[in-house]
Amino acid sequence: MAPSHLFLPLLLLLSLSSRSTSLPTSVCVIGSGIGGSSLSFFLQNQTSIPTSDLSIRVFERRGRIGGRTAPVNLSGDFFNAGASIIHGKNLHAVRFAELLGLDQVEPDGADWLGIWDGSGFVFKTLKPPPDSSSAIWKWLYGIADALLLVKRYGLSLSRMQGFVKDLLEKFMLFYMEPEKRPVFKTVEEMLKWNGLYPLTQITLEEVLIDADLSARLISELVTVITRINYGQSVAMSGLAGAVALAGSNSDLWTVKGGNWLLAKGLLELTNPTLHLHEGIESISDKGDHYLLTSDKGKEYECNVTVVATPLDEVNITFIPPVSIPYRRMQHTYTTFIRGLLNPKYFGLSSVEDIPDLVGTIETPNVSFSSVSILKKYGERDFAYKIFSRSELDDTLLDQLFSVRRDTIRIDWPAYPHYKAPEKFAPFLLDERHLYYINTFESAASCIETSAVAAENVARLIISRLLQSSTEQNIKPLPTSQEILHTDL
Repeated sequence: MAPSHLFLPLLLLLSLSSRSTSLPTSVCVIGSGIGGSSLSFFLQNQTSIPTSDLSIRVFERRGRIGGRTAPVNLSGDFFNAGASIIHGKNLHAVRFAELLGLDQVEPDGADWLGIWDGSGFVFKTLKPPPDSSSAIWKWLYGIADALLLVKRYGLSLSRMQGFVKDLLEKFMLFYMEPEKRPVFKTVEEMLKWNGLYPLTQITLEEVLIDADLSARLISELVTVITRINYGQSVAMSGLAGAVALAGSNSDLWTVKGGNWLLAKGLLELTNPTLHLHEGIESISDKGDHYLLTSDKGKEYECNVTVVATPLDEVNITFIPPVSIPYRRMQHTYTTFIRGLLNPKYFGLSSVEDIPDLVGTIETPNVSFSSVSILKKYGERDFAYKIFSRSELDDTLLDQLFSVRRDTIRIDWPAYPHYKAPEKFAPFLLDERHLYYINTFESAASCIETSAVAAENVARLIISRLLQSSTEQNIKPLPTSQEILHTDL
């Protein structure tokens, strides 16, 4: 159950003025990930507009919903293959889980970190005591581990925490009551409004040097975090790097059963017409509607079209053409293994000496970004997840592991390759009703940023359909507690 302070007025959508009674229109959404499912939810379920005449279609070229939150089946156990962590202050995701009755659990992972440079561990945190240890012993361990971190990184740790706190305070402005927030046509407007835009124009390294973080902290701990969360170095743009740092603290959770259940639940709640195994090949502006042509040779007419998938690696023809900045996606190769790490690879004598999470620094001597334990089955039987920037071949895996019972490889076009200064496509791609949620990913990419962008696009759609100012149409909406007592 979410904390009671989250039962605030819904921070989501504007509603119609008393002169409007319904919203007769058809909306086509391309993509069934968090962006597309959130948009369907915001339009269909979180506004006082009667939606009996509102028709929503969701197109998904794959045979499953959830986009980059998909699960993977490793030897009969399911793990998050894509987006795997959610911050406790990600209020949209928190509210979704609450409304859908989904349990929040601690993410797969470990408290024991080792930083590997290809030849040895440059730093290790303390190995946690057994679960059966007394509370006082666990408390003493926590104190000793914190002192060890302070000994290595000094006051820079506190400065990093202050930097992340400032980021979160600015990001939380996106959850203010709708009447206190503008509706944004561009990402630049959105980020300038809460003061985060400058971080997109310089590198994370520049940001952290300006915040007086030490070179050691940046090259070691921060680099480990950015390599794990975005597969990139501290040369990435500053806002995405800052989001990576926020995703490394203790206030993290995941959905029991997989984060893809958020998208699944939102689509079940809103009940759009869902087209699985059907990709969209072209979008044509016909003046009073858009004509979408699918890879099944079918055509669909829509008053509003929303692209809720990155356009960087899909082949959709726009008629007339639209102009968006070039953006390269960063591919993260995720390898899941059921087996046992080889301690000799790390210069150790026993597998018990290998930290539960091995992060790496920027050096040509390592071929992977991280190796972490997902589940322990026995003393010599574990499930592992490996992140890397290129596919790991069998020769390397046989060196890294002494036992491999099951191996699954996934190539994710996971997020943009961040390079400052970032450029953004607009949310509105034409002068009518062609919208693009995933332009926000050029600022930062995670479950919550997709939901934040989708909420803004939903508000933008409604305000433009009404052809009236946002302020005139905003009124208080029910609390989430009241919604929980309705028949969803």
